[in-house]
Amino acid sequence: MGVVLISTQARLPVTPTVSGCFTSARHERLREHVRGFAESEIRPRIAAMETARTVQHELSREIARQGWIGVTVPAAYGGMEAGHLAKTVIIEELSRVSAAMGAMAQASQLGVAKILHYGNEVQQKTWLPAIAAGECLPTIAVTEHGSGGHVLGMSATAVRDGDDYVLDGRKVYVGNSHVGDLHGVVVRTGPGSGGLTAFLVEGDRPGCTVAAEQPTLGLHGFSFGELVFDNCRVPAANRLGEEGDGLAVAYASSVLYGRANLTAVSLGIHQALVEETSRFCTERERYGKPLYALPNIKIKLGQMQSRLMTARLTAYHAVHLLDQGLPCDVELMNAKVVNVETALDSARDAMEIHAAAGLFTDRPIERFLRDAHHMYAPAGTSDVQHLRLAEHALGVAKGSWSSVHAVEPRCAG
Repeated sequence: MGVVLISTQARLPVTPTVSGCFTSARHERLREHVRGFAESEIRPRIAAMETARTVQHELSREIARQGWIGVTVPAAYGGMEAGHLAKTVIIEELSRVSAAMGAMAQASQLGVAKILHYGNEVQQKTWLPAIAAGECLPTIAVTEHGSGGHVLGMSATAVRDGDDYVLDGRKVYVGNSHVGDLHGVVVRTGPGSGGLTAFLVEGDRPGCTVAAEQPTLGLHGFSFGELVFDNCRVPAANRLGEEGDGLAVAYASSVLYGRANLTAVSLGIHQALVEETSRFCTERERYGKPLYALPNIKIKLGQMQSRLMTARLTAYHAVHLLDQGLPCDVELMNAKVVNVETALDSARDAMEIHAAAGLFTDRPIERFLRDAHHMYAPAGTSDVQHLRLAEHALGVAKGSWSSVHAVEPRCAG
């Protein structure tokens, strides 16, 4: 599917971005197009999404049909081949309007990683063109109730039976669980760190079911639910890589895509917080002057802007390095923790500036605050990122996934 990068709508204000060696004219055309779509197609539906609090099947498909899920997919498979910085711009601009739909896009792009890095030629030819065309939404399913972020603590299993494997177990917090067409599932095939294996499991395969959707704090319109595998028979041809590659599939997807993608969602929320709070400070009056004339209000708003600028620098710098094929595990970790924590800090400041007005749903501040909390845990909490950053500082870090999966740059402006 061809991707139009220039919007046919009236030009919208462009978000202030990091200039120079990061974003190019191509990136900014892409930003304008995504922002135009988000404003015209997503924003009018937000009130209904907040009321329904259920997964948005058709809107998710509309976004996929834009070709954006295939932003890192090579052109040979019908993808945009535009790189991780372009991916960040797409997720950021969707999230600026709806973090739920930004989360939808990021979760499916996370599902792309496993096929790009570990799929064989047949698997790539089968699935990547469908993903790029918006006909397939992939997911990745790793986490379990009993193990959480401790990947090696998982208990779901796959047992070899002739030309098949039989999967049993449950996976939770699976992004796009209720709209996904192809699940990348990591399960146990043996003991220890070498006993994890990944499989591609079609959503309609017998023995694979989705548990009922549960209400959540935020991200209304996005689903991250539970997959149940009960005697689910999967051909050996659906295995990703070799037996024992499951840990690498899980970690590479989380480090290279997950952290960057969640960073982008947080960045979009942060941008929306600053825009909405600036608008409020201009429109609302106190003592016969705009609210921003109060020094304490202006200081808080300035702090929000400073955080946003710093957050964007860390986000764009990390994925720029990734696009250049350079080691950047620590930059990706830092970008995630900085963006998540500063967005939460700015959400609190925004609530304080709005005061009682921020507590009502006629303004989006409370939605931004709720949505921002959803970025904390996936791909490692802030504590996890800080532990890994400390290991880097001490010189005891274990390996570099960005070095293992370094690629030739293919995203220049």
